[in-house]
Amino acid sequence: MKFLFFAILTLGGVLLFAPSCKKAYPTTDMSINSVIPRPDSVAATSGTFVLDDGTSIYVQSGNERLMKNAIFLAEMLRNATGFEIEINETNRKPREGNIFLTIVEEKENNPSNEFYELSITEKLVTIASSGEEGNFYGIQTLRQLLPSNIETEGIFEEPLLLPTGTIIDSPQYGYRGAMLDVARHFFDVESVKRVVDYLALYKMNVLHLHLTDDQGWRIEIESWPNLTSHGGSTEVGGGEGGYFSKEDYKEIVRYAEEHYIMIVPEVDMPGHTNAALASYPELNCDGKVTELYTGIKVGFSTLCTDKEVVYEFVDDVVREISEITPGRYFHIGGDESHSTKQDDYVYFVNRAREIVKSYGKQMIGWDEVAHADINSEDVVQFWAREKNASMGVKKGASIIMSPSKHAYMDMKYDSTTVLGLTWAGFTEVDDAYIWSPDTLIDDINSKDILGVEAPLWSETVEDLDDVEFLIFPRLPGYAEVAWTDPSKRSWDEYKERLGRHENRFKALGIDFYQSPLVPWQDEHDFFVEKE
Repeated sequence: MKFLFFAILTLGGVLLFAPSCKKAYPTTDMSINSVIPRPDSVAATSGTFVLDDGTSIYVQSGNERLMKNAIFLAEMLRNATGFEIEINETNRKPREGNIFLTIVEEKENNPSNEFYELSITEKLVTIASSGEEGNFYGIQTLRQLLPSNIETEGIFEEPLLLPTGTIIDSPQYGYRGAMLDVARHFFDVESVKRVVDYLALYKMNVLHLHLTDDQGWRIEIESWPNLTSHGGSTEVGGGEGGYFSKEDYKEIVRYAEEHYIMIVPEVDMPGHTNAALASYPELNCDGKVTELYTGIKVGFSTLCTDKEVVYEFVDDVVREISEITPGRYFHIGGDESHSTKQDDYVYFVNRAREIVKSYGKQMIGWDEVAHADINSEDVVQFWAREKNASMGVKKGASIIMSPSKHAYMDMKYDSTTVLGLTWAGFTEVDDAYIWSPDTLIDDINSKDILGVEAPLWSETVEDLDDVEFLIFPRLPGYAEVAWTDPSKRSWDEYKERLGRHENRFKALGIDFYQSPLVPWQDEHDFFVEKE
């Protein structure tokens, strides 16, 4: 018999092999895994599924989005293995050796379309879900059970082995997001798509784009063209800036939708508006054009809240962006408007809120908007003041938890970190993970919370490598905080799983921070010796 060479490569440990004859496979243990976010339940059955060039994907007939999920999975497998993974529709359970994607009737404890059950037997891999979203998340779990080099083109020539067992899973919160500030520094469409890819891998479902600020206006508004031609012409430090055409923005929305990620656009107002004020003098109380700004100070700018033209401007902006944004939310900012008198601020937010509602969207605002006449139709994003968040809840609003001391990805990891700021303190990987949304503020509990979002402000972030360095390895932790019940989370256990994602980060080409708090290590394997 020829010599059998075994290479164990796992992110949860999958065995690659080059057999010369029929092989008796090792016993597996699915409970030894590195899946992030941690699933609700994992039941191992100690068998092995062989994924090889004869494996096909079968999809429940007549479901277009499920078919797109199958294409996503097939392309990932083809890219890494070269296997010609066929996709077929079916109304029945397929023959052995294949993968089956299906939607099932609602079961108990399936409150949303995000529930999934991943069942791997020696004969079949089945992802059954309550909706297409859950099916996509089941694929992400399957992806993390495969070797990290599945992310690398053409790396495998031999079959892959998967451990048998069942994973049943659904998220704690329905809103699990990150924010990318494209205003301080501009990031092009391809960079934003990469961020979408990273969110999808960890089952996050919202990308909030901070599209405007003092330093730049980044979204085309046809009725106010100077916003981009002038207001978008620079950035922090004096670079050339840039902006998204409407077609660019539509492409981002389309790509995000394919990954079950909702785009939330933010136009910050009435403060953080110097780029607009520099573009149109009528938005200023004195009618004079301001100079473009490339620094990083905040709080000095404001729209003139008693001019009717300002509300015509806001109406046009909200209308044009809403027309190309299928998601339910529109973020009006509302933070750090220090140059706006309090009464003027409340008056402005009240009017902006009504404009947002008139275009069929639900308003989100940073926690300062709680001072306005908000109610259960609105969302307050907590970032700084607990009193504001509590006030919002008392008025009936839902809360997005983005506490700056835990969730701001632009904070430095420690005193040696070059990128990032420090005004909220240092945020090491453990600080990003060891908190619970429902216990952070005394009078806010889980029923008040829409979800969790981790913002990345870009004062010090100039390119995709910078983005990756600040969001990794913190991003997977935020995903777990939002997805997994707090009773099932432990830093000591999580850091071990996170450490085994090192090879996946490298396979994806991610420029990540190698925190000394994380035991970076080779991937774990599922395979155990028989006694």
